[in-house]
Formats: sequence, C-alpha cells, structure tokens
Amino acid sequence: MTNREWTKADPEWCRIETVMHGMIIEEAIQKVIANHGSAGVDHVTVDELRDHWKQHGGTIRQKIINGTYIPLPVKRVDIPKPNGGTRMLGIPSIIDRVIQQALVNVLTPMFDPQFSDNSYGFRQGRSAQMAVLKAQEYIKQGYKWVVELDLSKFFDRVNHDILMSRIAKVVDDKKILKLIRQYLNAGIMENGLVKPRSEGVPQGGPLSPLLSNIMLTELDRELEKRGHKFCRYADDCNIYVKSEEAAKRVLESVTKYLEGGLKLRVNRDKSGTFRPYESVFLGYTFHRYVQHVLSWRRNQSNG
Repeated sequence: MTNREWTKADPEWCRIETVMHGMIIEEAIQKVIANHGSAGVDHVTVDELRDHWKQHGGTIRQKIINGTYIPLPVKRVDIPKPNGGTRMLGIPSIIDRVIQQALVNVLTPMFDPQFSDNSYGFRQGRSAQMAVLKAQEYIKQGYKWVVELDLSKFFDRVNHDILMSRIAKVVDDKKILKLIRQYLNAGIMENGLVKPRSEGVPQGGPLSPLLSNIMLTELDRELEKRGHKFCRYADDCNIYVKSEEAAKRVLESVTKYLEGGLKLRVNRDKSGTFRPYESVFLGYTFHRYVQHVLSWRRNQSNG
C-alpha cells in the first residue's frame, strides 16, 4: 500500500496490514499523545512513546502481521462513581493503546454507518446534549412515560463470543479478529497478579467504546424493529412510550431480550418506568414550567 488517500471501499482496507500502515500508526500515536493518560503495567509513559516506537515498532509490527503479538495485561484502576460505588478501568500499555487506536481508525468507517441514528455515545459529531434534546422532542410529541434501562456493569459483562460474532459479520480478516480477541482476553493486573478475563471490555482503552457500540447496536435494531422511540448513549438507554401500561410491558420484554439474547444483565433496582420529571438521563431531568413548556435541566446530584 502506498502513501495515498484510500478508503474502506478499497479491497485492502480492512486488513491487518492497513492497521499497521505508517499513516494509520502515526495518526494513532498523535491521538494517544493528545489524550495523555497514565502508563500501563510496563511503566512506559506518553512522553516516551515516540522513542519507544522508533526502537520497537518494527518488531511489534511484524509480530502483529504474523499473528504472534501478545498484548500486555491492563492495569486496574478503580474510580468513584458520582452516585456511589466505583467503576473499574483497565489501562492498557501505551503501545497497546496505539495499536487499539489504529484498529479503531480502520474499523470505525466500517461500522459507524451501520449504527443507529438513536445512538449518540462515542461517535464523531454526536453528543450527550444531542441525545437529551432528542428525548425532549419525544416527550413533546406525547410520549409521557420513560422506560429506563440500567445495564449492570455492562463493560465488565459483555459476552466475548457474541461480540466477536457481530464483528465477524463485517470483518473477514482473521488476523484482525484474532488481535481483537486477544485484547478482549488480556488479563487484568491487580496488586502484582494477573487475573484472566473471559468476559467484558473494560473501559480505559481506545477500543472499548467502539466495541460497546457494536454490541449494543443489536439492542438498537431490536428497538427499531418494534417501532420504539428511544435514545441510547453507550449503556444508558431510555425508551419513550405513551402510557404506563406500555412502559411496564416494554420494560419486561426488553429485559428478556437483553438477558436472553445478548447475555447482559439488567439492574432491576435502577431500571424502571417513570414520568419524564422523575427520570434522569445523562445527568439531566425534564420538568414543566407553569406555562407547560417542557424544559430540561442539569441534575446536580448526578453531574
């Protein structure tokens, strides 16, 4: 492949050689440097990235193309959640962040056009505010009940086999598929010990947001097939219906679909049916002024 502009329409686009092409890797290095972030288990820092790649990049590239590369374990970091508890992050090494970003650069043009218009998270040109405004539009149209779906520890519980089967419908390069599987299976280092991983896509690396959208596109398509009005931002999904009876029915049926079809777990303590002014979506609540004009505001307790 020469140093020219090429697109996903080229037959060689979705190949491991493209992932490791100089232009793709340079773009990935720039992205990783711009994002800063802490070192992984090998203690190589962002400031050392370019020198490290100059020294080892050729060997790494050859191993990846040969299918012999083994990612390092991710470093576990627990961060507090605004509403209590903690969220586990898995911080890959700097080099693995570059490779993951290169994968994202190649895979995104393949998958993003297939994503739902109702999906707003981790996508260029889309934002949480856009999702909230769309939710407001649904409520103004008369959808006065909200089904809130809370996926319990979604990023920790993604089924690897189901996810890989969805990726393989679009990607046919076995070396790319193998590399993604290796990142899914990379262990988590905690207190000096590496814990194997058989499920989940821990947050912290460039690849996990794309993989989460690939997985949850199945949910989007199912909701669209049923004719539902909904907004999804990553694993936050609200469905808007016109009656309490419909809301209860939808909550039950979609829960069965998620747990039976996608092997995900719905948190029944946090999921439920609500009026818009009782609901919190991406940190915002909806309310009516005296003039009955629908508005929304930032919920400070969930900021």
